[in-house]
Amino acid sequence: MAWGRQLLMRTFGRPKGILGRLGGMIMARVNRDAAAQGIELLNVRPDDKVLEVGFGPGVAIQLLLQHLPTGSVAGLDQSQEMVSQAAARNADALRNRRVDLRYGSAERLPFADQTFDKALAINSMQAWPDPRAGLREIWRVLKHGGIVALGFTVNSGQPKHGVAESLAAAGFAQAQIVDRSKLFCAIATKP
Repeated sequence: MAWGRQLLMRTFGRPKGILGRLGGMIMARVNRDAAAQGIELLNVRPDDKVLEVGFGPGVAIQLLLQHLPTGSVAGLDQSQEMVSQAAARNADALRNRRVDLRYGSAERLPFADQTFDKALAINSMQAWPDPRAGLREIWRVLKHGGIVALGFTVNSGQPKHGVAESLAAAGFAQAQIVDRSKLFCAIATKP
């Protein structure tokens, strides 16, 4: 079982090498609909500053940019392979400084307090080394009134039970679970 988990992490959790490249291609297709639904729940405004934690191959960033004609997207991923794939997918937006992609961990977000209006994570929280610390960091970098959406597809392995409670424990308010076809999303607000 440990070998199987290691293989899954290398392909999807913290993609690396040839398995990581393949995992990125799979995630780009499989997570597109989940990203679109998560973005819809965020109610993004044209000038919002949005953070994506665990952006994978950058599909949600690409979709977010369509809703942000005057806004911007920043993201962090714990896989250099995913940073490369997302940078290639969003090259124009990177050149125009509408996107800021960084390598790192959710537990230590390299952004100032109260920087973002919205935050998004699709199928990534279950791969964070310390999800509680990651949620506290998202709370820190969100502005008051900011919204976070954590989306999980049926293949994520993330149980629904306890996610809204984890958001509440990190300081978020109005935490709720929204069920959709083939995924669930936890939504909450920073008071």
